Parts: sequence; structure tokens; C-alpha cells
Amino acid sequence: MALLGCGVVGTEVVRLLHEQADDLAARVGAPLELAGIAVRRPDRVRAGVPAELVTTDAQALVTRDDVDIVIEVIGGIEPARTLLLEAMKSGKSVITANKALLAEDGATLFAAAREYGADLYYEASVAGAIPLLRPLRDSLVGDHVHRVLGIVNGTTNYVLDQMDTHGAGFNDALEGAQALGFAEADPTADVEGFDAAAKAAILAQLAFHTPVTAADVHREGITEVSPGDVAGAKGMDCVVKLLAICERVPSEDGRNGRGVSVRVYPAMIPRSHPLASVRDAYNAVFVEAESAGSLMFYGAGAGGAPTASAILGDLVAVARNVAGGTPGPVEVTYAKLPVLPMGETVTRYYIQLDVADEAGVLATVAEEFARHDVSIQTVRQVGMGEEAQLVVVTHRARDAALSATVEGLRGLSIVREVASVMRVEGEE
Repeated sequence: MALLGCGVVGTEVVRLLHEQADDLAARVGAPLELAGIAVRRPDRVRAGVPAELVTTDAQALVTRDDVDIVIEVIGGIEPARTLLLEAMKSGKSVITANKALLAEDGATLFAAAREYGADLYYEASVAGAIPLLRPLRDSLVGDHVHRVLGIVNGTTNYVLDQMDTHGAGFNDALEGAQALGFAEADPTADVEGFDAAAKAAILAQLAFHTPVTAADVHREGITEVSPGDVAGAKGMDCVVKLLAICERVPSEDGRNGRGVSVRVYPAMIPRSHPLASVRDAYNAVFVEAESAGSLMFYGAGAGGAPTASAILGDLVAVARNVAGGTPGPVEVTYAKLPVLPMGETVTRYYIQLDVADEAGVLATVAEEFARHDVSIQTVRQVGMGEEAQLVVVTHRARDAALSATVEGLRGLSIVREVASVMRVEGEE
């Protein structure tokens, strides 16, 4: 086999291959030998990595006759895409942890796997060590998945958890995450939701057998989540989490799929919900299926060792296929359901308004909700005089109608400020 990339994850893959060589050989039925490791900086010291295996010629490595399997942990779009396509064209099976590539151009990789009869496994691309993709692809293949809901980014979960449990501000919580190694020096991909959106695209494609890319995912990050938002959630006995939500939207007859909704945003969920108790940098994902019911997957969603564990799980499966001459499952997107715009998504809002303390305020606010056909579930006033606030929680409505309501509220003379707007998930 060949390994492309030898950073934190790649080094752990090499370590586990060495430490578990006998067990892996017994599980596969043949020894697993590392033929080469492609890196950009060969002079860099890598503990436990045999120097004689290191090369800078990744192109030559993936086409060598003595390589049957290529493991890619480079990340990014190029040169990873070109190398993986070349590997499959050369008859190699591929294992990748590259969520960005799969979310942007997975269709090209899947087409190449079909054309060249190669395996393409990618369990490590979503939720680290948590066995999530294989159950979606294999265990639930005979079922009808309705919804996938979860926390798929450890950095944002740590930050929001610190804001909830310790009252930290966003910046302080993020600095703490960076100090502990939970966040990169440039945390943009995490805190702006790009990482979670890529994972949501992969999950939706697998769950609903329909093409979904990262560009199809409605994405909002957590940089605008304030201590006031967290306090407002506490007042409702809720907690704020960055959620990835993938749903099959039924047609009017209830039998067919009208489309799929795929989105990532911070939302309030009840503290009674199992996802509310997911702490620190952990991940957890709910899968709701017609026959299987609700399934929850929980564990370490990132890190060198957890990600390497997922890669080795794929490696055993692929090596068995190679040894037996039988290819693994091929991804199919037969459903080809449209990805619906965010405005058509049905959800709920929490809205906090700074309002004038005068007669008729509540009636005026209620009229604005009614004008957009949005029903109010609860409303309460907090404070008096200049400190008066209205806290409104809506019933489920189309997101476009809810957004229009908020814009309308901003234009009312009796509303000094729309202090907080956040979606609410979980049971109504």
C-alpha cells in the first residue's frame, strides 16, 4: 500500500500499521506492507516513520506495480484529486479522509471508482473514529432514512460548551480551544461552518442517494453567537449547538421525496435532547430511519489517533476485497432529489426584541407575525421601561416567512433593536 501525506494523521496510521501488524494480517488474511510514503518535506523529522519509505514523487508512488491500495491524508482539493484519480485509473483501491474533496467533487471520484472497478472508502472523512458512514451505506441500505442530525465539528462544540458551562465569551473560548489543540491557528473553516457543511454534504449524499455538494449546503457559523444568545437559551432550558441537519422532505402525498434540505447553523435545542449533553470537542449524530427508528453515534470526532482508527477500519475492508478479488459497494445517487433552498425549510425561531414600554406593543408585534403567516408559540416580556424586552418563540414555519418577519420587525418604530435571532430545533 502507499500513503499520501504524513502529518498528524499519517504518522498515526504508520504507527498503528506497525504496532498492529500481526492482528491486521490475521483479520485480512494476508500481511499489509507499506510500500512508500509521499510527502512534500522529506527532511522533516517524523517519529517512527522509516526514512527509506519517504518520497516526494507521489505520482510515481500511486502507479507502482507493487501498490494495491492508496491511503490519502493530504487534504485539500489538489493534488489529492489528481493523485486519487490516477491511482484508480491504475487499478488501485483508494481510502481517503478528505472531506473537502468529497464534498466538492465526490461525483468525479465515485465515477472513476465505477469505471475502473476500484474501491473508494472514506469513513474517516466525517466524525473521526465514529463508525457512521458505513452504517449509512451498508447497515441501513434496506431502510428509508428520513433525517440525519448532529454535531460534526469538535472545535465549535468545545467553544459553545465553554460559553454555556463557564460563561466564556466567544473569543476567550476560541483561544482556549486553540491552546488545547482543538482549533487551528486559523479557525475559519471550523467557526464559519465550512468543515461541518462539507460533512453534511457527504452525509446527505449517502443517506438520501442523491447528489449533494458543499455548495448546496446552507451554512452559518458561530462567530455571531453572543453571551446573550446563550443566556436566552438557558432561559428556555436549552443549549446552543452548531448542528448539521440533513432531511428528506416528503411530497404532499407523503410517499415520495420532494427534495432534501441540508443545512448547518447554530440552534437552540432542549437540554432534554441527547445532543445537548455532548460536551467538549466530542461529536454525536442522530440517524432517523423508517424501520430502524432513531440511532445515535457518539465519540471522538477528530484527532490523529481517532482518524487513523477509522482509516485502518477501511483498510481492513478494502484489503479483504483486494485479496478476495471482490470490489466493495459502489455509491449510487439514483434518487437525484433536488436540494431545496433554505427559504423552503420548515423550522422555528427564537427572537428577542428590545421594545418601547408602551401600550399596544404586543399587538403591533403580533400583527407583524400574522402578516407573514407565522404563528407564535410563546411570548413573554422581560424588564420594564427602557429595559423592556419581548422574547418570542414561533411555531414551525417556512424559513423565508420567518426571515421576512424579522425584517419587518426591524422596521417597526416600537422595536428599538432585534437583539437576538436563532433557530430552535428539537421537539416543538
